[in-house]
Amino acid sequence: MIHTQCHMSHRCAKFETCPMTLFHKLVSGKWKILILWYLSSGPLRFSEIKRKLPDVTQKMLTNQLRSLEDDGLVHREVYPVIPPKVEYSLTDLGEKLLPLLEQMYEYGVEYSKAMKISATK
Repeated sequence: MIHTQCHMSHRCAKFETCPMTLFHKLVSGKWKILILWYLSSGPLRFSEIKRKLPDVTQKMLTNQLRSLEDDGLVHREVYPVIPPKVEYSLTDLGEKLLPLLEQMYEYGVEYSKAMKISATK
């Protein structure tokens, strides 16, 4: 069934779900973009991600990681060691977001300069 609610149907009427709506679902969430950004440097353990996002609760981080995993953007690797070791990394689909994340970063730099936002805290 072709979606009819899209206000940009001239671009995406051939899709069952609007591609922009789908993309929004994939990256919406208070922490998802930052999680993906931090994983762009390589695999991280849960505690390492948590350290990079001090304001996120453990429950919220778990939920966001599960959602990213369910959507095929993040891979969860459990190593059979004691204590258990779990690492998160980007999947091939997740890595395809890297150019977009880089553009978002560059936009943030340009915006900071244009609005004269200090680079230091």
